[in-house]
Amino acid sequence: MKTPTSVTSIVTLICLTSTICADSHSETGRSMGEVEVYPMAGDKEIAGFLKLIARKHGVPAIAGAIVTSKGLESVGVVGVRKSGTDVPVTLSDKWHLGSDTKAMTAALVGRLVERGRLKWDTTVAQVFPDIASDLNPVVKEVTVRHLLSHRAGLPANLKWGSISQEGAVQEQRLRAVEQAFSKPLEHRPGSEYLYSNLGYVVVGAIVEKVVEKSWERLIQGEVFDPLKMKSVGFGGTGTPGKIDQPWPHTSDGKPVRINGPSMDNPPVMGPAGRVHCSIQDWAKFAADHLRGTRGKPALLKPGTYKTLNTPPFGGDYSLGWSVVEREWGGGNVLHHVGDNTMNKANLWIAPERDFAVLVCINQGGDVAFKASDEAVGELIRLYFMRNPAFKH
Repeated sequence: MKTPTSVTSIVTLICLTSTICADSHSETGRSMGEVEVYPMAGDKEIAGFLKLIARKHGVPAIAGAIVTSKGLESVGVVGVRKSGTDVPVTLSDKWHLGSDTKAMTAALVGRLVERGRLKWDTTVAQVFPDIASDLNPVVKEVTVRHLLSHRAGLPANLKWGSISQEGAVQEQRLRAVEQAFSKPLEHRPGSEYLYSNLGYVVVGAIVEKVVEKSWERLIQGEVFDPLKMKSVGFGGTGTPGKIDQPWPHTSDGKPVRINGPSMDNPPVMGPAGRVHCSIQDWAKFAADHLRGTRGKPALLKPGTYKTLNTPPFGGDYSLGWSVVEREWGGGNVLHHVGDNTMNKANLWIAPERDFAVLVCINQGGDVAFKASDEAVGELIRLYFMRNPAFKH
């Protein structure tokens, strides 16, 4: 579902992740708390407009970056780690990516497909023969491709808190598979788009069963290590009780009571959205995707990037990405937003123009989305200003 968006000086940006974005009220100009401080670091132009955006929307901190296939081009940060304090964010801080993790899970599957460990059309029934006998014929049709494109007919979520009460995380993901297919599907596989965190948890269980390693170990070894993403972790950021990383804030701009790894969705949901890292390391993932999509040497083969970037059943969602056409991008661009209700991450990749823009905010909700959307527009504007050879 497409939702209303802000209009920047260069481009109208549309958020297509309907589970995250919604019709929202006008900006309130809320203050950050008792202390209104916007320290800046990094690229002065980026930090300058991020400061204006942070002040306008009352968010505690914003990080923004411009990336090309060669790597990080420029980055800036502004604001404080925790509202009501004067502890500044830094260029090395780690940001929660939420559902932007999904593209990383899809890339992991791509690695396993290239190695012959999986196929895009491997079915759940093939991986879990123990439950296959209890599945109706329609459910047996569900494939990895369906799951990654939100076309499996699964609901958005299960009662994750209940599933997480006992057992190791891999056991919890197996229980999620059993629960996911214990009821009739919402629709026949492939027929309709229905955004589903559950689908990505099932993918996590599939790769764990096939390779006999946890999703966390697999994605670290197959994606993050090769790309030298050394700051990656899982769950909320920071040391509990210490303001040593961006502190999570709710949609009204208030800091949550505690921080740290446990301040996130439960670990069972890892494949759907629990990665955090520095914006520089996230930029490495975006740069790799640009290289691979443009046919240059990258983590995966060119054909795999084409599969990841192409909606397999029509519509505008491929495997981990929304895919839309934008004039400023010279054709199709890739997009995703992440939000665990306490942090926001917003990524756009324009392969035809060979650039991407990334924005992170330590606050969730609609106001944070509007701030991220404005920041995205300003980063795009700055990229074209610094690269006048491109017509837009």
